[in-house]
This record gives sequence, C-alpha cells and structure tokens, in this order.
Amino acid sequence: MLGQRQALAHLAPAPKARSGGALADWAPVTRLDAAAGNEAADSRSIERILDIATPLVEERIDDVAGFTMERSELADTMGRIVDEVVRSEGLFLEDHDRRDAITALLNGFLEKAAKRHPELRSIAPRRRGTGAASNRDSVLAAKTMVQPILMDRIDMAKASALARPELASQIGEIVADILAEERTQLNQTEQRDLVTTLLNDMLGLGPLEPLLADEAVTDIMVNGPKQVYVERKGKLELSGVTFADDAHVMNIATRIVTLIGRRVDESTPLVDARLADGSRVNIIIPPLAIDGPTISIRKFAKKKITLDIMERQKNLSPAMATVLKIASRCRLNILISGGTGSGKTTLLNAMSRMIDHGERIVTIEDAAELQLQQPHVVRLETRPPNLEGGGEITQRELVKNTLRMRPDRIILGEIRAGEALDMLQAMNTGHDGSMCTIHANRPREALTRLENMVAMAGVKLPNEAVRSQIAGAINLIVQIARMRDGVRRITQISEVVGMEGEMVTMQDLFTFEYEGEDTDGKLFGTFRPSGLRPHFLSRAQYFGLDRALLEAVAMSADGR
Repeated sequence: MLGQRQALAHLAPAPKARSGGALADWAPVTRLDAAAGNEAADSRSIERILDIATPLVEERIDDVAGFTMERSELADTMGRIVDEVVRSEGLFLEDHDRRDAITALLNGFLEKAAKRHPELRSIAPRRRGTGAASNRDSVLAAKTMVQPILMDRIDMAKASALARPELASQIGEIVADILAEERTQLNQTEQRDLVTTLLNDMLGLGPLEPLLADEAVTDIMVNGPKQVYVERKGKLELSGVTFADDAHVMNIATRIVTLIGRRVDESTPLVDARLADGSRVNIIIPPLAIDGPTISIRKFAKKKITLDIMERQKNLSPAMATVLKIASRCRLNILISGGTGSGKTTLLNAMSRMIDHGERIVTIEDAAELQLQQPHVVRLETRPPNLEGGGEITQRELVKNTLRMRPDRIILGEIRAGEALDMLQAMNTGHDGSMCTIHANRPREALTRLENMVAMAGVKLPNEAVRSQIAGAINLIVQIARMRDGVRRITQISEVVGMEGEMVTMQDLFTFEYEGEDTDGKLFGTFRPSGLRPHFLSRAQYFGLDRALLEAVAMSADGR
C-alpha cells in the first residue's frame, strides 16, 4: 500500500515536530487499558463491553421511547450505560473509544427497534437533530484542517486519473495519517464522511453531491454559504448542508460554469448553465446577490416521466392522458402553460415521447434540459455575450436559423421574448406539431402574454393581426400547476377554436375541480371533461384517431 500512496504523495519534507517532542515520540494512544494501565487491550475488550451493555440497553430503553428521543438524549443514555459497564469491569476508555462504543450501541438499538416495529421508520427523521449536527460539525472542522495539508501532499493530476473507489482508498490512508499527526480524533463513521466530503470537493460539487444523489430532491437552492434549501415532494425544506464560506460557494459555481465553457465573475455575475447530467443551473453572485453567491439547480429527472406515469400519479385523468397522446400524434401545435416549478418541462418531455421516430426535431433552449427519446434530434442552445458584450446568440436567432434546417417539428424550451413572433410564423408555415412552454397562470393569460411577447420583437403589427396569427398557430393549451399540497396537476386543457371579432375564442376540454383536503393534507378533486366536441376532430380523423378521441372526451367524471 505504501507504493500506492507514493503514487499520490509528493516527496514532501517530514512533518514538523510538535511541542511535546518529535513526531516519532508520540505514537498513537492505546485505546483501552486495564485499570492499572499496564497492558493494552485488544478489540475483544471493546466487544466484551458491547456484549454486556447491549442487553442492558434493551432492558432499560423502550423501543418507541428510544426512537422518539432526540439523538443527543439517546446518546447520553447510552453513555451512562457504557460508563456503568466500564466501572463494573474495571476498565478505562479513551474519549474517542467511548464515543465509538456509544455510536455502535445507538445504531444497533435503532436498527433492532426498526425491525421489531417497522412503523417507527416514519418518525426517524424527527430524532436525528442534535447528534447528526454535532457529527457534521466535527467533520467540517476536520475538513478545514485536513484539506490544505492533503492538497500539499498529493498530485492532483494523478489523483484525477484514478477511479473514485481507488482514490477514496488512498485518500483515506493519507487522511488517517494527517489526523494522527494533528492529534484529531474522529470515529470511523466521521472519518468516512470526511473522506467523502474531501472527494466531493476534489471531483464533484462539494456539499451539493449528497443532494444531487438524493432522488427525492427535485430542486436545490443555495442562498449563500449557510442556507441551502431543497424541494421534496413539492415542499421546500431547509437542508443540513452548508458551505465553509462565500469563497467555497464561488469555487463550486465556477466549477459548474467552466465545464460548459462559460464564466461567472464580477463582469458576468448572472449565468445560466447545466450539469453533466442535464440539470438546469442558475447562478447569481455579488454585487447582484447581496447575501452571497446564489445557486439554483433544477435537477434532471433520472426516472423518465411518461403520460402513463403521470396518470398513475394522479397528475391527470386517464381521459386527459389519452387526449394529450392523440394531440401529439396528430401534430397539433401545443403551448404548455404554468408557473415556476409547476412541471412544464417534465410535461413537455412526456408529450414529446409520442412523436414519431422518423421525424426530424430541433430543440431550442437557454440551457439544454429536454430529454427527447427520438434518434433524429438536433439540440441548440443560446450563447451569452462575451467580455466585450458581443457574440451573444439569442433564442430568436436560433429560431430563425432552425427554419433553414428542414425541421419536422420545433420544440422551444420556453418563450420569453421576441422569438414568440418567429415561432408563431413557423407554426403557421408548415411546422405542425411544434411545442413550447410559457409562464402563465391560466390559458387565456398565456395567450395575452404571447401577444405581448410578439410586440417585444420590435415589429409593429395591429393587435388583430397578432391575435389572428396566434389563433392560426396554437391548437391546444395545457395548463399545469403545482398546488399547495406539492402535487403537480394539469388543471385545464383548452382548445383554441378561432377568432370572433378581435378576440381569440377558446373552449375547455377538461378542467380540474377542487373539492377538498384529506387528513394527510392532500388535495382532492375531479378532472372533469366538458363533453364538448373537440375542434381538432377532423385532424384526428385524418390520422385515424377520431374514435379514440371521441371516447376520451365522452368519459364521465368518475375517471373511467
């Protein structure tokens, strides 16, 4: 193993002697001594203490009572039992061994209690506070001390070439040496956490790595170094993750944008980026962000969401899923409308799965995050301006260029400005089946915002002409919302019928009608069909899907 370690370590001078004498003079302290202090005890002595203490713990601590205690309170109780056993056996424990014994007892107790009472697992998060925070503080303090020494002893070029498991093994040995030299005591769990934290800083995104690995987390919001929020099941909660300081956050932010050839600094304090897995990232730093660098990550879903999965999750009814599948197959131009974090991109991905694999699709986004499954997809991404303020490529320019690329369908991640006019013209000139998203709270509001964005193109058109283009281009508006219970639901499917005077006329095919809230805080209601004959029935007939469409819109409110 020495040879492996030398593959990483520099030929650095030996560690300096401490005030107590040369490094060789202070060998590791013996962990468990007999009361007379003459003979070192081996690991069997610790096992003997655990063998005696374990039945005492089970005898004195009720499963439910122990599971509902704060971890620190439970650890104190375990500590008293360990001390009692040590005294009765005439032994002496170093502080770090006492802590290890308490941790082993505590974890063993919780594991057995959970097996005997599976229902207790649901309350586990409520009793992890103080102890977990204490362990985390110990690891962070050790990291601050160990990291600069570690960076001085290893060759980062060689380290980055190693596989993570091998690097973890070698870093673990070097870290253990550093802890011994610095007389810093961590238990085995804390040492493993320390190595993982160091590896995440070296190879990944530091403190954010556990949150990125947690599939229950959909959004990560870093509000400066000491406040990191996450979204789980549609609800925001404060995570236990922290950064060392603003410089630590900036280091991670710089690592994110550098990977895609962008930068974040005082000249460019606002940037959109993406992670290697496609997760969308927004970064804003001082002087724009007053309280420190801010990072917002919309995670790329590893699980592919389909309309069938959304139906099972009660995001929409079976009839609505069928209508959306038919609409996509029939090459309708579809506008997905919703608020921030409502699931617009997820729905767009789900609907895009119905596109024929023989079609050529061009996607346009500020930060590429769409997950199309078709083989013939061209992905385009905007480019921010350079230091001199030039070189910017906007969505509008990409839409114009896309028309020269012979696309069958154009998918625009989000309409934000003047590209609305070019997208409407594309939809009106043979690019049927195109899709895009827009920020709006209702279908009618989506059309109003679309009209306003056309005006941002700088082309002066009469309102009636703009509305006529909208009515001719958009076939279907799908409204999605994240409701107060955290569940995303499709609240309306509305069809654009045409013009009546100067107004765009619409009809609802489905609406969600809220009815109440259950004891678990979940909202319930009915996805109700209007029963109206769809305006695009003739197009569905052309594709041989008219009967399926009529059956879907005729489904009764009981969700058959």
